[in-house]
Amino acid sequence: MDFLIKNKIVNAKLTILTLVVLACMACNRVSTPRPYGYYRIATPDTAYVDFAKSQGNYPYTFALSKNAVVEPRTDVNEPYWINIVYPALNATIHCSYKPVRNNLRELTNDALEFVYRNASFATAIPERDYMHPEANVYGVLFDLEGNTASSCQFFVTDSTRNFFRASVYCNCPPNADSLAPVYQYLRTDIIKMVESFEWTK
Repeated sequence: MDFLIKNKIVNAKLTILTLVVLACMACNRVSTPRPYGYYRIATPDTAYVDFAKSQGNYPYTFALSKNAVVEPRTDVNEPYWINIVYPALNATIHCSYKPVRNNLRELTNDALEFVYRNASFATAIPERDYMHPEANVYGVLFDLEGNTASSCQFFVTDSTRNFFRASVYCNCPPNADSLAPVYQYLRTDIIKMVESFEWTK
């Protein structure tokens, strides 16, 4: 009987000693913080069609991605406002059109105001001028870097009759790191859109 009690006490002491040794060994281990991981976003291959040929009677045309769907804006009383929706990327390019009626400065200031609303969230807003005198198209493209609601915007005009503005939005919380592939894909489409832009009226 005494032997069993002594054996239990020895076993208990060994168990406690083992736990103390393991705890001390665990304290020597240096943990390394791991970076955040993001899901891989696969972007589709791109091919383009002429917007005017695919959509009908609009006062403008440009190269439109085959991966996008054009939806007329029904929430405003403007016949030439559209959304270019990318279902696979959960993103939209919101496009507005206004005729110029001695109000070019006002339209330009409105477009700039939309861009710089994101200034407090942007780390930088580089601008790129576009001039295509042969097509009578002049404009500015803005890249909004950082965690901004809109990653890219532009406006183009012929300065006398037509004014067109577009802005890119992803339908999710803005995170420049995780959305980088989507932003780059849409930026490529936006640049193609600006470079191919023409007035049809």
